[in-house]
Amino acid sequence: MARYSCSFNMPGPLDHLVPMLGEVLRSCNFEIIYDTGDYMMGREIPGRVSFAKLVTVEALIDRSRATNQGVNMNFVIKNEELPLQTQNHCREMFDQVTEAIESQTQGKLRKTADPTRQV
Repeated sequence: MARYSCSFNMPGPLDHLVPMLGEVLRSCNFEIIYDTGDYMMGREIPGRVSFAKLVTVEALIDRSRATNQGVNMNFVIKNEELPLQTQNHCREMFDQVTEAIESQTQGKLRKTADPTRQV
C-alpha cells in the first residue's frame, strides 16, 4: 500500500477554506464521498487507471486551533498499489494535490512524514 502524508498551514478564515478544499480536490479528479466539516474524504474518479491504483485523499481539519488568520490541515493520500517504484501513481497524485493546494491558498506545506516513505 502506498501512503503519503503532509500538513498545510492554510491562511484565511475556516469558512472559506473548507469549500475551497473541495473544489481543489474536484479539480484534481476526485469526487468528495464524505464531508463532516472537520474531515473530508475524496476518491479518485475511475477510468484513468486500474482499480488497485485509485487514490483516496483524507483531509483532517484542526478546528481546535483555527483562527481567522489560518487553520492547520493534515492530509493522507493512499492507494492499494504496491509502491515498487519511487514514481508511482499515488506519488503523482500526491504531488498534484499538494501543488494545487499550495497554488490556491499560498499555504505552507509542512511535511509530517517523508513523502517518499511507502508502507
